[in-house]
Amino acid sequence: MNKALSVSFALAGILSASSVRIYQTNSAGDEVDIIDPTTHQIVQKIKDIEVPHGVTFSPDGTRAYVSCEAENTLWATDTKTGKLIGKASLSGHPNNVSVSKDGKYVFVAIAVAPGAVDVIDTKELKNVKSIKVKGAVHNTYVTPDGRFVIAGSVAGKIITVIDEETLTPAWELPFDAGVRPIAFETAADGSTSRMFVQLSNFHGFSVVDFKAHKEVQRVTFPDEPKRGVTHSGAPSHGIGVSPDGKTLWANSSIANGVFVYSLPDLKLLGNVEVGSTPDWVTFTPDGKQLYVAVAGANYVAAIDTKAMKVISKIPVGEVPKRNGTVVVP
Repeated sequence: MNKALSVSFALAGILSASSVRIYQTNSAGDEVDIIDPTTHQIVQKIKDIEVPHGVTFSPDGTRAYVSCEAENTLWATDTKTGKLIGKASLSGHPNNVSVSKDGKYVFVAIAVAPGAVDVIDTKELKNVKSIKVKGAVHNTYVTPDGRFVIAGSVAGKIITVIDEETLTPAWELPFDAGVRPIAFETAADGSTSRMFVQLSNFHGFSVVDFKAHKEVQRVTFPDEPKRGVTHSGAPSHGIGVSPDGKTLWANSSIANGVFVYSLPDLKLLGNVEVGSTPDWVTFTPDGKQLYVAVAGANYVAAIDTKAMKVISKIPVGEVPKRNGTVVVP
């Protein structure tokens, strides 16, 4: 087999059983790069998707769902082959996406006024409902127990909590700044205990008691190190709780790195430098590695979470932002 043909087969994405893959969307490009975390190599691409934004996956790992800003569509692709299965039309310009625990729906953030969450039936790939909320939606999430959909608005400065069973708003939580990425702490019974919310022009994150429906604390990052500058009004953009629930990792464009806090006490453990404008994070299922989209340098930084150091920098497309992890059967 010649070298060119060998590379072609590698990018075609013929996967072995139970492969973990990191999907990286490139917000100024037309491809999604798919990384093998065992080799830190790009092994597959989703091509010809202009301005991909958010990515999520079916619970069984067979499908990836990617929002396409240029088309106002949601793409469904096969995770083994990378091939397009179909598209769903959206009510407006999309941002990030999330999926219900049963895989029946994908919830798409509609990032134009007056604001909505589009509900996509994954079997039919059709938009079955557009849930109106207050303000253009930046990100959507599904809570750990699958009961609620969370919609955060930058312009509206508000979180809308949607009942997944009825697909109607259940309660709201306003802030004094735009709502950016959110991470979730899971209680012993599987419900959501706290949300960690990044806000516009705030170098840190807010702590929300989910059951009490109120903000209870703000954590400000240290002033040092100062390695970078704030971009797009978001000094802190990208946050995640480790799979074991013991640590919280939060990006800082001012530090060009990721601050690490212990849970539940929120004690600062350290900072890992990754590069210019870290924008999103995703863990491997075992929590041993964290992947950070470094939007200002066009690579993904792989972090050894135990050693708290970068172990690889993987070149990707233009301005990488949202990413996600899937286990492909």
